[in-house]
Amino acid sequence: MKSVKHIMQESYLDELKHKREQSESPAAHSQLKPSVNCPLCEDRGIIFDGESARPCACMRQKRMENLFRHARMARGLLNCRFEAFRQEYYLSQANPQDRSYLEGALTALHASKEFVARCLDDYHGLGLILIGPVGAGKTFLAAAIANALMEQEHQVLFLVVPDLLDQLRATYKTDENELDLLDTAREIPILILDDLGAHNYTDWTRNRLYSIINYRLNQQLPTVITSNLSLEEMEEHLGARTTSRLIQSCRIFRMHVEQDIRLRQYQDREKERKK
Repeated sequence: MKSVKHIMQESYLDELKHKREQSESPAAHSQLKPSVNCPLCEDRGIIFDGESARPCACMRQKRMENLFRHARMARGLLNCRFEAFRQEYYLSQANPQDRSYLEGALTALHASKEFVARCLDDYHGLGLILIGPVGAGKTFLAAAIANALMEQEHQVLFLVVPDLLDQLRATYKTDENELDLLDTAREIPILILDDLGAHNYTDWTRNRLYSIINYRLNQQLPTVITSNLSLEEMEEHLGARTTSRLIQSCRIFRMHVEQDIRLRQYQDREKERKK
């Protein structure tokens, strides 16, 4: 009769044998092998072909993802494309024969496409200012510009001005963080400042905005700006020297709509739900 000690030893040895057999099975090896995102290069970024090697296509995808992430664009703007521009929003419902709003919008659209084409060749040069009321499609065009450039692997920074001002105020007592933010906005190849409006500007924030715009003017780095302010109102809120430099460094286009495009989109969406 086997002792309890002997039985326990046999049970332990059987368990070790079972575990060893499991670890040596092909299924176990496949489970231990780390998963990879790219089956072509196994996340090395390089594909080996005999004695030669070439970059894997996944590297471009990773660069693209980094560009979009560092651009700081809102998720809802990542789908804005020139081909999705809807001309019907600029037609008057009260007077269908009036095409003045549409013509202004198409001029801004054409200028935005020209801006992208020029930046792909050489991004140094004039920027754009898109002026118009809330809901006129200014941010859509600015985001379409950003997306078109990033798809061609150009660096873009998309800053919403009220958020930028909040960040600058938050760094008031931390010069290092402030300089990081200002240096990035000054030196990025293409900067987009969205929603430059009648915010709560102080002399301190006006000076920071001036430093960004003046630096970019001197370095011929283009800035795209959207605003619901007229040039006279810009001068009132930003000051004459900043407004003067914006006029010098940008082409200006005005966009108008009879009805807020976001309201039109809401109405269209509700109609579709009721069908």
